[in-house]
Amino acid sequence: MSAGGYRIAGQSGDWEIAVGLEVHAQVISEAKLFSSAPTAFGAEPNSQVSLVDAAMPGMLPVINRHCVTQAVRTGLALEAEINLTSVFDRKNYFYPDLPPGYQISQYSRPIVGEGRVVLDLEDGAQRTIGITRLHLEMDAGKSIHDRRADATCVDLNRAGVALMEIVSEPDIRSPDEAGLYLRKLRSILRYIGTCDGNMEQGSLRADVNVSVRRPGEALGTRCEVKNLNSVRFVMRAIEIEAQRQVAVLEGGGVIELETRLFDPERGETRSMRSKEEAHDYRYFPDPDLLPLTLDPAWVDEQRAALPELPDARKARFVADYGLSAYDAGVLVAEREIAEYFEAVAAGGNGKRDGKQAANWVTGTLFGALNRAGIGIGQSPVSAAALGALIDRVADGTVSNRAAKDVFEAMVSTGKDVDTIIEEKGLRQVSDTGAIEALVEQVVAGNPDKVVDYRGGKTKLMGWFVGQVMKASGGKANPKAVNAALRAKLDE
Repeated sequence: MSAGGYRIAGQSGDWEIAVGLEVHAQVISEAKLFSSAPTAFGAEPNSQVSLVDAAMPGMLPVINRHCVTQAVRTGLALEAEINLTSVFDRKNYFYPDLPPGYQISQYSRPIVGEGRVVLDLEDGAQRTIGITRLHLEMDAGKSIHDRRADATCVDLNRAGVALMEIVSEPDIRSPDEAGLYLRKLRSILRYIGTCDGNMEQGSLRADVNVSVRRPGEALGTRCEVKNLNSVRFVMRAIEIEAQRQVAVLEGGGVIELETRLFDPERGETRSMRSKEEAHDYRYFPDPDLLPLTLDPAWVDEQRAALPELPDARKARFVADYGLSAYDAGVLVAEREIAEYFEAVAAGGNGKRDGKQAANWVTGTLFGALNRAGIGIGQSPVSAAALGALIDRVADGTVSNRAAKDVFEAMVSTGKDVDTIIEEKGLRQVSDTGAIEALVEQVVAGNPDKVVDYRGGKTKLMGWFVGQVMKASGGKANPKAVNAALRAKLDE
C-alpha cells in the first residue's frame, strides 16, 4: 500500500491512523545484562538465576560489555546517532516477577539516539520511518498463571536478560506499513547478529501506540497495545484498535490515554490500565552504575565491522545480477538466503545467469523448503549442488523440464547431479544426427500437417516440436529440435 493510502471510513467521514512501535529485542548474549547468569531459551524454570537477578541484599550489577557492543552495532545499522555518554536509570514499579521492585533501564540519556528504517512499498515507493531512540534495559521474569489454580508461579530465568527497546516515531500510517517496518527491523537485527528475531519464543516483542485523526489534523490521543508476539498480530491489533477509536469518537466519546491488551480469539482490544507517564515510574540514575562512556574510535571500529546490510545488498543484487527490485528484496530479507543465492549465482566462474539462479532459489527451492517445513539452513540441496544443476541446464546436458526431476531426486536422495542424471537416463540428446532422424520420422508420418504448415499455418511448429520431443522420450534438446524442424519444413 502506498503512503497515505490507508483510510478508515467512519459514518461522518474518513479517518487516518498514526502508529508508533516500541520493539523489545532480546540481545544475543550468553550472559545477562548485569550478571553472569546464562540466557539459554527453554531451560528449566528458575535454573538460570544469579543472586543479582534475584535481588539478594548486597548484590551489585556489573555491565556486560558485549551487550553494550550489540546495542551500538544495532544503532549503527539503523543509521542512528550513538551517544558517547549514556546513563542507566531505575524505573520503579512493583510486579511479582521483578524482584528488586525496579527495572534498570535508560530514560533521559539513552545509548542510541535518532535513526531511521526505510520501507519499500508495494508500488515501488519508499517510506522512511524515524527511530526516536534505542535504549538498553533488563527484562523482567515471567508470571505463569495456568500451572496452578490457586496461585501464580514465577520463573526468573528471563529476569535480567538484556533488551534493546527500539522506539519509532509515530510515522507509520497503515497496518501494512507496520508489518513492513517490523519485518525490515527484524531483518536488520538478524543480519548483524544482535537479536535472533524469534517472536514465537518471545525474543522479539512489540507494543503498538495507535491514534486516529481526521486527515491533516494534529495527532490524536494514543492507546498502547502491549506484548504482541507476531507480525500478523501487530497488524491486526492496529486495525482493530483504530476502528474502536473511530467508533468511540464518532459516538461522542473521548479516547483515554491507556494501555490495552489484544485478544486475537475475540478480535478485540480491552483496557488493561491507565497509561503511565514517566513521573509515575520515579526515574532516577541508578546509584550502583556509573555513566557509560564510549570511545569514539571504538564506535568507528564497530561501524567498520558491520556486514553488508539488506538495503545495500539489494541494490548490489539489482546492479550485479540484473534482478528486479522485488526479487532482490525477497532474496535479501534473510541473510542466509542472500548468501545462499550469491553462492549459487556467483559460482561457475561467475558465468551463471543471475535471473535463472534467482528463479531456482525463490521458486523451486523455496517450494521444497516450504513443503518440508524447514529453513534455508537445513536445505537438503547445497548452493554448490544447485549451481551444478543450473550448469547442466545451461550446457544442454538436461532440459529445463528434466532438471525439475533431477532436483526432486536431489532433495529425496542427497545424490549429486551427475549421478542422478545417469541413473535416471535424463541426459539430453543434442546429437544433430539423432535429432534429424527423429524429425525425418515425424515429418514423413504427417504429410497433411506439413502441407498445412507450408500453406501458412506456422503455429503448427509447436505441434511438430511436441511430436519430436515425444518420440525422443523428452530427451531431445528443444533448441536443436526447433532448428532441425525449421530447416526441414522450410525446404
